[in-house]
Amino acid sequence: MKHKEFLRTVKYVLIAASAGLIEIGSFTLMNELLHWNYWLSYLIALVLSVLWNFTINRRYTFKSASNVPKAMLLVFAYYCVFTPLSTLLEHVLTAKLHWNEYLVTAINMILNLATEFPFQRFVVFRNSIDTNDLAKKETGAEESEAE
Repeated sequence: MKHKEFLRTVKYVLIAASAGLIEIGSFTLMNELLHWNYWLSYLIALVLSVLWNFTINRRYTFKSASNVPKAMLLVFAYYCVFTPLSTLLEHVLTAKLHWNEYLVTAINMILNLATEFPFQRFVVFRNSIDTNDLAKKETGAEESEAE
């Protein structure tokens, strides 16, 4: 069981890294090429990465067959707290202390990874982990090998 949870964590981190690439790529596009305000670029990039991260992790990491609207609502609630706090952090560090925008974005991404995984694991998907078709196929394959 510990091995399975370790692999779940590794998978989450790798998928979150891909979401991070989406976030930093779209942020760079809006910030550097379109010259949009930092907060707008950050917010749109964050939404794109959240949608990717939720969709892929729900299917492959947590293998959840849970009610998608309910799960999305819980993730939305998480971001109702995380987004204003991370935007405030961004404002203080970039506007007041003149930190580099990309460093602040990286800090926000690390904070997001460190807080969102436990939230999804223990709140969003706590009762529905390994319930989708992929998990059932794996369980069926494991049972066939045991016979």
